[in-house]
Amino acid sequence: MRLAILGGGGFRVPLVFEAVATGATGLAVDELALHDVDEARLRVIERVVDELGAELVATGRASAPLPRVIAATDLREALTGADFVFSAVRVGGAQGRTVDERVALDLGLLGQETVGPGGLAYALRTIPEALAIARTIAEVAPDAWTITFTNPAGIVTEAMREVLGDRVVGICDTPIGLVRRAGRLLGIDPTAIDEAGEAAVGIDYVGVNHLGWLRGLTVDGEDRLREILDDDAALAAIEEARVVGPDVVRAMAALPNEYLYYYLRTDEAIARIAGAGRTRGEFLLAQQGAFYEAADAADAALAVWRATLNEREATYMAEARDEERQEEDIAGGGYQEVALRLMTAIATGRPARMILDVGNAPAASAGAPEDRAVPELPADMVLELPCRVDADGVHPERVGPLALEQLGMMSALRASEREILAAATTGSRRRARHGFAIHPLVRSASAGAALLDGYEAGHPEIAALLGGTAEDVPGDAEGGSAD
Repeated sequence: MRLAILGGGGFRVPLVFEAVATGATGLAVDELALHDVDEARLRVIERVVDELGAELVATGRASAPLPRVIAATDLREALTGADFVFSAVRVGGAQGRTVDERVALDLGLLGQETVGPGGLAYALRTIPEALAIARTIAEVAPDAWTITFTNPAGIVTEAMREVLGDRVVGICDTPIGLVRRAGRLLGIDPTAIDEAGEAAVGIDYVGVNHLGWLRGLTVDGEDRLREILDDDAALAAIEEARVVGPDVVRAMAALPNEYLYYYLRTDEAIARIAGAGRTRGEFLLAQQGAFYEAADAADAALAVWRATLNEREATYMAEARDEERQEEDIAGGGYQEVALRLMTAIATGRPARMILDVGNAPAASAGAPEDRAVPELPADMVLELPCRVDADGVHPERVGPLALEQLGMMSALRASEREILAAATTGSRRRARHGFAIHPLVRSASAGAALLDGYEAGHPEIAALLGGTAEDVPGDAEGGSAD
C-alpha cells in the first residue's frame, strides 16, 4: 500500500505519519511518499518524521514495520504507483495567505484564509495547480483515490472532480468534531455502524465546506438534538454555540459549523482580526519560518516541531473566542484521522460513517433529482454531507429539505466560488471580478473590483493568469476595473 502526500513539507505531515505508523485505523501502509516543491522544508519534515518513527519504535507504539518514507520533489515520482493520494498543497505558501487576508482587511472586509474574499483569492491561485495535479494523478495513478485537504476544500474538490470524478473526496475535521461533541452530550455515538452494516443514529448535517449545520440526530425515530438546544448547560459545552451565541443557535434550530461565526458575527470578526495587530497568516508566516529555521539547526527537530504545534493549536481561530480552546472542543481527531478512516474503509471494506465533501450526485449519473442527496441543488455541486464509506466507495446520504436560509447561504457562496473557478480556467478578469463582487461577505461591485485589483497587485500569478479573454468587457485585458 503506497500513500503519497502532496505538500509533504507541510507542518502537519508528522501527524499523518504518526497515525499511519501507530496503525491508528488498523491499516498497514508500506510506503509513504512525501512530495513538496520546497526541498528545504521537505528535508526538515523528513527529519521530524525520522525522529518520530524512532521514538515510536523505542516506546513500543509503532506498528511493525514502519512505512518506508520517500521524499521527492518530482510530482510524477511521488504519484506513480500510489493507491491513495493526500493532497495538502498550499500554493503561494504562508506568504500568499498574508496577502489574501490583508487585501480584504485594508478594504474593511473579512480577511480569513478560507472564508470571504481571502478564500476566493486562495482558490484563484490554487485551482490551476489542483487541476494540473488531478491530470497527473489520472495519468500515472488512475486507480488511486485522492483525498484533498487543500483549501478552500469545497470548490477545489469540485474542480478536481472534473478530472477524477468520484475518486476525489474533500475532507474537513470540523463537521465530524461537532457531531461527535453533540453525540457525547447525548450519550450516543453518531458514527457507529452495527454488525448488519446499519447506522444506529441518523445524522442530518448539510452544508458546503466551512458553511454547514447539524440539524438533527435521530435515534429510534426521535430527534434528540432538541435536548441540546433546550439545555443552557449543554449549549455552553458546544464551542460552536459559544462563539455564535445560544440565542442565535436556538433561532436557527441547528448547531452551526464553527465557521458560521464569520457570517453571523462578521463585524465582530473583522474588528477582532484587525485589532490583533497581525492576521493569522502573518502569525503563521513568522511562526513557521522560525520553526523550519530552528528545526534545521537543532539536534532534535522533533522537539522543536512539538513545541510549535502546541502554540499553533492553542491559537486556532482565536478571534472567535475569549478563552483557549478546551480539550473537548477538539473532538474530530484532526484532518489526519478523518483521512485515514476514509482510506481504511475503502481499502479494507470495513464500513465507516463520516462527513465528507462529495458530489451531490455520482459523476456517472444523469443527475436527476432522485439521484441527488439534496434535490434542490445542482447534481455536480460538491456538498458536505454524511456518507457511508466502504469497499465500493463513498455513498452520500440524503438529508431533509433545506431551510430557505440554508439554501440561500449555500447557493450564494457556491455561485461566487464557481465564478472564481471559471476565471481560474479561462483567465477571465470579468468573471473573477464578478466572483468577488457577489460573495455573501462582499456584495458590492465596486468592492469586487477593488479586491481584484489588490490581489493582482499582491499576487503576480493572479495577474499573469487573468490576461483577459474574448468574453471580457473592453478594457479588461488592459487591467481596467470599471464596472
